[in-house]
Amino acid sequence: MNTLAIQTTARTELINITRLVQEEVDRLGLSDGAVMLYVPHTTAAVTINEAADPSVAQDILMVLNDMVPWKGHYRHLEGNSPAHVKAVLVGSSEMIPVAAGRLVLGTWQGVFFAEFDGPRPRQIYLQVLRS
Repeated sequence: MNTLAIQTTARTELINITRLVQEEVDRLGLSDGAVMLYVPHTTAAVTINEAADPSVAQDILMVLNDMVPWKGHYRHLEGNSPAHVKAVLVGSSEMIPVAAGRLVLGTWQGVFFAEFDGPRPRQIYLQVLRS
């Protein structure tokens, strides 16, 4: 298993990590198969969505923040319950096919690391599955 390091810069943000994941696929020499991405944090996530227009990521964060506001009657004493809820909604893993050495994504798709309790250093585990 390989580890990708991410340094987030805001409390909530979506970071396009498509290039980082593709560079790791290149470094590992994966021609055909898949990569599994897993986020080992309870207040962060990984997702695939539109990467061509940055306003989509902003809209996603806006809606998540509206759905799960920071102020509420949360019981978790650490004060980051909204981040935990958002991480559950988005999810902790993605499986991406690889063909001819390239991530198989739709025309507009990109891979995003979702930070919900930053800024802080984060990790993404990347597991290669060869065909």
